[in-house]
Amino acid sequence: MFPWERRQLQGGDLRWWEKLYWGVFVVGIALILFNRIEWEKEPDPKVEERKVALETARQETARMVLAGKSILVPWGTDDPFADMSPQEIEEFCSQCEVSRSVAQPPCSTTAMAAAAAPKLPRRRLGDTGLEVSVLGFGASPLGGVFHDIDEGEGVAAVKEAFDLGINLFDTSPFYGATKSEAVLGRGLAQLPRDQIVVATKVGRSGPTDFDFSAARITASVHESLARLGLEYVDLIQCHDIEFTHLDQIVNETLPALAELKKQGLVRHVGITGLPLKIFRCVLDRVPPGLVDTALSYCHYSLNDTSLEGLLPYLQGKGLGVINASPLSMGLLTHQGPPEWHPAPEPLQRAAAEAAQAAAAHGADLPKLALMEAVKNTAIASTLVGICTRQQVRDNVSAVLQGLGLEASPLAEAEAAALADVKRILEPVQGMTWSSGLPENN
Repeated sequence: MFPWERRQLQGGDLRWWEKLYWGVFVVGIALILFNRIEWEKEPDPKVEERKVALETARQETARMVLAGKSILVPWGTDDPFADMSPQEIEEFCSQCEVSRSVAQPPCSTTAMAAAAAPKLPRRRLGDTGLEVSVLGFGASPLGGVFHDIDEGEGVAAVKEAFDLGINLFDTSPFYGATKSEAVLGRGLAQLPRDQIVVATKVGRSGPTDFDFSAARITASVHESLARLGLEYVDLIQCHDIEFTHLDQIVNETLPALAELKKQGLVRHVGITGLPLKIFRCVLDRVPPGLVDTALSYCHYSLNDTSLEGLLPYLQGKGLGVINASPLSMGLLTHQGPPEWHPAPEPLQRAAAEAAQAAAAHGADLPKLALMEAVKNTAIASTLVGICTRQQVRDNVSAVLQGLGLEASPLAEAEAAALADVKRILEPVQGMTWSSGLPENN
């Protein structure tokens, strides 16, 4: 018997440290008993069910990855790989000893993109040495130029695009009064800088605001770098040069950009515009290698393929060609173009009829247009406006189907629809509109 036990029996008071000892002892016994009760509880069936479902989803996704298959339809809101890094996903899939003959299950887009090889093919961008995805991320919608956007969703769309193989991101200070650059910059911060190609523009800041002076375009590059959060851009482009005298582009703007190239602020220089005439007018007057790329819009689509005639010339100059607006600024959509669209009335009527014909076959006219636009291998990349993750998935799927890398569930209907659409648009093929100064058209 301990001394304090004897003293307690004899009616004496316990000392403070004796009371502390017994208090700790009682609490310890209580904790042991409590934990034993917890250990003996039955496992939560919902938790166990979730664990089984999660492991099954991972195994099934791994089977598909190993089989080299891809599905771009999200399987639901629960991503079985949400808590794993891309490296962990790849390691998990490589360790899965599963059969490749298992039927293809639905899966998470994000998980597939992270675990599988890049889905989108890449093409050489002229003589730049850059390889760009055949589908480019057009960031003008991130500026809210068509409607208000959820900026958080826009940032997520940039990450989704990269995960699905898009590496070319194109923007401009003009889009949304610099908002596009700012939102894109937040998205680019998630991506490895050495694996993306970022393009922006100089010279245009508003619908009628143009300034291609050396001082302004130099300041513009520095401002864009700050908004994008970058130390350099891969491609700087003179924006819609048809709105100024081309003498200024040749004698002032391009030399100033060449100086910024020497400083390491830009890697390559390009020109953009609507009239195809402007490209020859500039390129015939500048030294070889001063201009690296040409961005043309609304001239390689279902209703206008006139860019084809210029491609041999651009290739001969070593330029990389980027095609923008394969939907002809909204002409090739089911809702029709905006009221301000400059297309002639006959072209607008034909486009509306083409949309109806596609719908009659159960086909989507914008998808048909994109599927066709990416087939020309002389065009390095086709830009499509994007501001949501679903748009990323839909556009990537359309491109893969257009290139024959993914089966289309509506292949027969789409083939019939495409034939009808081309027939309807044939009478207005190549019909365009003027843009900029009269002498540049």
